[in-house]
Amino acid sequence: MLLMAVPVPVWRGLLLALGFSLAAEGLYYLIRSLNRLCQQWPAQVLFFPAPVTCVRPLLLSSPGHCDCGLSHRESALSCLTRLLLSARHSLDVCVFTISSLELSSTVLVAHSRGVRVRVITDSDYMALAGSQVGSFRRAGIEVRHDQDTNYMHHKFALIDGLTLVTGSLNWSAQGIFGNKENVIIIKNTDIVKAFVEEFGQLWNEYDPAKYSFSPKK
Repeated sequence: MLLMAVPVPVWRGLLLALGFSLAAEGLYYLIRSLNRLCQQWPAQVLFFPAPVTCVRPLLLSSPGHCDCGLSHRESALSCLTRLLLSARHSLDVCVFTISSLELSSTVLVAHSRGVRVRVITDSDYMALAGSQVGSFRRAGIEVRHDQDTNYMHHKFALIDGLTLVTGSLNWSAQGIFGNKENVIIIKNTDIVKAFVEEFGQLWNEYDPAKYSFSPKK
């Protein structure tokens, strides 16, 4: 067998090409493994009613002592508050009713920090006493709602388009402190993507430019 001598520069080129090939293959498997890990990310569950606790220190830019007299221990409400406040870029809220002062204050704080906040809610319940939709609009948060006799009955929020908060909980004092309710926190990419698409579809459907102000016959 005739063996041919290969110049050193050629060997170096071959080794570099082999190294890049192995690095690319390794990166592929790393990305695939991370994606599989995200798909299997465990969900967190919060159960309500929550004990009456104070979350005001969580809403302050410089948390300090609060002498309101309420308990400041960790609860389902404080966990949900912390989660919503973890938004850095966007917070999309799609809930049937929003009357809880604690959760509405959390949304307002997120907005004040520069987070893009969008809210979708039900047209009938946004007009009831206690609804916080007015405070959102006064703060400059865009709110959209349905325009038919059926309920916009969703109860979910999306944090930075990466984390889904959903369950049976209405954002009301009764839901938080009285009812038996649940909230599930999910980071599964396929599930989150489905809710991102649903929010986008509703946001487009409920565009005020598409509202009809003539009664249907």
